[in-house]
Amino acid sequence: MSVPTLISTTKKWLADLTVGGPWGRTLSKQHQYNMHWFWFDGLFASASDNIVVNYISIYIIALGASETQIGLMSSFSSIACALILLPGAILAERTQRKLKISFICGIFARLMILLLIFVPTLFKNPALVWIAIALSVGRDAFNNFGYPAWMDVANGTVPIEGRGRFFGSRNFIMSVTGILTTLLAGKLITGFAGTLGYQIALAVSFMFGMASTFSFGHIHERGVSLRSETRSFNLKDIVQMFKGQPQFTALTLTAALWNFGIYISGPFFNVQMVNVLKFSAASIGFVAVITSVTTLVTQNQIGAYADRVGMRRLQYLSMWFIPLLPLSWIFATQVWHVALINAFSGIVWGAFNLVSFNLLLATIPQGQVPRYSAVYQIVIMLSMALGAAAGSVLIAHWGFISVLIGSAVVRYAATILFGKWVK
Repeated sequence: MSVPTLISTTKKWLADLTVGGPWGRTLSKQHQYNMHWFWFDGLFASASDNIVVNYISIYIIALGASETQIGLMSSFSSIACALILLPGAILAERTQRKLKISFICGIFARLMILLLIFVPTLFKNPALVWIAIALSVGRDAFNNFGYPAWMDVANGTVPIEGRGRFFGSRNFIMSVTGILTTLLAGKLITGFAGTLGYQIALAVSFMFGMASTFSFGHIHERGVSLRSETRSFNLKDIVQMFKGQPQFTALTLTAALWNFGIYISGPFFNVQMVNVLKFSAASIGFVAVITSVTTLVTQNQIGAYADRVGMRRLQYLSMWFIPLLPLSWIFATQVWHVALINAFSGIVWGAFNLVSFNLLLATIPQGQVPRYSAVYQIVIMLSMALGAAAGSVLIAHWGFISVLIGSAVVRYAATILFGKWVK
């Protein structure tokens, strides 16, 4: 194959990839243009977010934070996100400028990352730890304020008949970029003394984040089919939403208990790896990537299985295996122990995440995506905040093993209720 032919073939392959394959080429030019930029938004957002998600707590530990402060940071973040989601949903339902809302929130969220870089330079202990926590919480809050609007943009950008193919392509590239940036950031952080490596990694995250914002900003509103109805939305409506949608109510309540259990232990795994197991940032990045790799290589098989057995049944099955993960940490002392746990985690959590989002969408009435997705997220965020707070109390009084056992018990309780309530 000649070089010009190879270049032409590569360009065509990439063009097809960014619109979900040959199917996307049957759409209008405007639809293709928007999907192309939405695909690149996901690529750069994953590169940025994986650096922050995997290393922000370790960075704040390096600044001097205690395990209790890390638990409180997770709790504060969940509370702030819960409080901000409802105003975000109200704004999203009262305007058609949902793209602009998401765009502006994305800029402010990335500015929080930029400010985090300079915290050790501008502040001294003990103030710098709390300021870093506040900026991390602020980033999460801005992202969640724009979440209801973003959900409607995502819903309207990609036609429903090809949504599986497009998001399969988008999720694949997001997984690949997430794996690469996590590994490279871990190596980068380990190569520098003190907090310098973390600061450089956050600078890289900021640049990738702005590339994501740049890509999202190229989506044209006239090519987005916004299906949500513009209507008033107040607190009284929330009660009626739950009364009128029993399946949504059942799914939300079981998910709340499930996430409460997850966050009893969730904030403390990185603390355990840094303070007790003495893992380097590179090792922590490596074991985090194991989860992404096993998810990536098993998604097609899991997706085919989900088509055969159904979304609810696969989620229920995965919920019986996931509580084994925190219990496994009782015996983890080496990097390869955590790598094995995370390899299994990638498979069972991959199955859970593959179907849980679609199961949620299946319970939301058409035309009301922003309000229902916001209310769902509010309940989940509050339960996560309570879980992180409960975990902070447990770990302070009875140690790491107590949060592992407590988390597993609550997760199994949620699994049993899911099996009974969600039909």
